[in-house]
Amino acid sequence: MRAVVTMYGDLTADGPPSPALAALDLLRAYAHDCLHYGSARTYQMRDGAVIRTQYGVNFRRVGGRTYSAPDLTGTTGTRNLGVVMEGACDREARVITRHVAAQHRISADSGIDAYALRDVTGQHTTIEAPPGLSTEQAAYLTSMAKYEAGVDARYVAFLADIGGAEQEDLHSLILASMISGDLVPLCTWLDRRHGPGSFAALFMSPLYLGNTEMVLAS
Repeated sequence: MRAVVTMYGDLTADGPPSPALAALDLLRAYAHDCLHYGSARTYQMRDGAVIRTQYGVNFRRVGGRTYSAPDLTGTTGTRNLGVVMEGACDREARVITRHVAAQHRISADSGIDAYALRDVTGQHTTIEAPPGLSTEQAAYLTSMAKYEAGVDARYVAFLADIGGAEQEDLHSLILASMISGDLVPLCTWLDRRHGPGSFAALFMSPLYLGNTEMVLAS
């Protein structure tokens, strides 16, 4: 696998301004993408074309309709399976990166380096631009804040809402189901805590089901 690493700083310089943080950034991205790449996929043929109908814990009808709807604007949690999968991958990737950072005693106490370290290790509290940033650095923090709010914070809220004290177990089940493509353990866990048919109740959009297409998941 090849990787192109970009982050804040002068990209024309001989090396990154903080090699340790650049390495952690690469590790987080690599672990994240490996989880996505390793997620199960199911395909069907339709009119001579190959259609992907399952990706991890997410489903799509052969006609193109997705299992879950986009989250409503202003919601803090999520019921969108795409966000759940993205959040699960990033949470796990950040855990891996946090362990490596601790093992090698990589630290950054102030400035934009501190934001970068908290980002790759999943330890954000707030993201507020400090004074004196360049335009590029400010844009970097803006993108960081948007991703944190749109994915990671929503997934944290989802785990707390649905998993409660067992949210780490729920996170592990989501990852296992993504990789294996088998949702039975996840659905069983949800049903025991939230009642029968919880997966569909939580995630399925009313627009997903149709009269002429085979139901791919329930």
